[in-house]
Amino acid sequence: MNIIDSFAQYLSKEVEKNPEAARRLLFFGWRSYLTYMKLRPDRKLPPSRRYLERTVMGEVLDAFSDPGHSCMCSLFVPGEPLAAAGIHPYSVEALSAFLAGTHVENVFTNVTGDKGVPETMCSFHRVFLGAAESDLMPRPPFLIYTNLACDGNMITFPYLKQRFQVPAFFIDVPWERSRESVDYVADELRRMTAFLSEQTGKTITGEMLREAVSRSNRASSSYEKCLDLMRSRQIRTGMTAEMYGIFVSRILSGSKISERYARLLLRDLTAAGPMHAVKLVWIHVMPFMQPSLRALLNDSDSVCTVASDIVSDGFRVVDSGDPYRGMAERMVYSAFNGSTTARADYALSLAKRTGADGAVIFSHWGCKTTIGASGLIKEALETEHIPALILDGDACCPGNTADGQIRTRMQAFLEMLEERKGAEKA
Repeated sequence: MNIIDSFAQYLSKEVEKNPEAARRLLFFGWRSYLTYMKLRPDRKLPPSRRYLERTVMGEVLDAFSDPGHSCMCSLFVPGEPLAAAGIHPYSVEALSAFLAGTHVENVFTNVTGDKGVPETMCSFHRVFLGAAESDLMPRPPFLIYTNLACDGNMITFPYLKQRFQVPAFFIDVPWERSRESVDYVADELRRMTAFLSEQTGKTITGEMLREAVSRSNRASSSYEKCLDLMRSRQIRTGMTAEMYGIFVSRILSGSKISERYARLLLRDLTAAGPMHAVKLVWIHVMPFMQPSLRALLNDSDSVCTVASDIVSDGFRVVDSGDPYRGMAERMVYSAFNGSTTARADYALSLAKRTGADGAVIFSHWGCKTTIGASGLIKEALETEHIPALILDGDACCPGNTADGQIRTRMQAFLEMLEERKGAEKA
């Protein structure tokens, strides 16, 4: 048994006996690991990826240790108003991913199972709800959530509002992608900003919000250049770093963290050597704790994940002169809103832009939207001669995934892509 499993075993016992002590222990463990990362960084990763891992972890720890200046929110809430207000946001996916990384996710899925939460619900949400039921997480001052991309939010956040007895704000994003929908969401975001000001006691001026949007635009401009460089430049990466990329393009958009990460990534790619690896586009979340995929994809010279739709879709340049409308357009015209065709089209455009050799569509446990869309996305890619593999699994609870089957299918797919790439060169 390694040190993480020993820590998880002890923590599991503490959760049942003394949630407050378990919280302190968990925070100590995470803070110790963050210190270790700073002192002994993974030199195999480029500076941008190392910065991303330690900084996002630090941001979540700040939210966890200082709940009075934090916000519990769903992943697709625009980060610019939060950045303007000086709020540390943390999402369902962020906290659940950290718990999974500590190997205690099953403790909390067992709690929700005992409470009658169906196993068919997204495991990120089940872990998060279990942590709330176990009194592991501190009481947040308020909640902000949206129906965009994830239907689990419509169960999780109303429940948490009732459990914690705190104010909550809901951003309703219409399914229709239209000018009227943009106008409607822009008004919603104006009310969200007023809600933030009321809850924090801090006035968020138009200038503060425009500056936050300008920061996210600078990050997006850098990231757009990165996508183009990914066609021909290769840097090492890891599944955990790819997972962290979701947060800087979503709830941390508009922050200095997001802007600096994109700038560092652009610098790393500009200085990188030529691309020789098989290039993958990843569709949906990264199962960063899955042993077989970690062995195949982490720190690999032969395989490179060049882009992920859930990350790159968040890096969109918007109108900073009218920040509310700009943020609203990003939400309404997100690849994760509207018909499945829009998502398939976006996946195809991302694969073509990066010159991907193939795509992996991860059909995450409980995510009905992606499960339903996976076949259409695969068809759209393969119609344009881009091979695609659908993997069924659980991005949060690796024990729910048939690891041997994943390994076999992924290895066969990568071998096919390598042969195809070699034949094209010949």
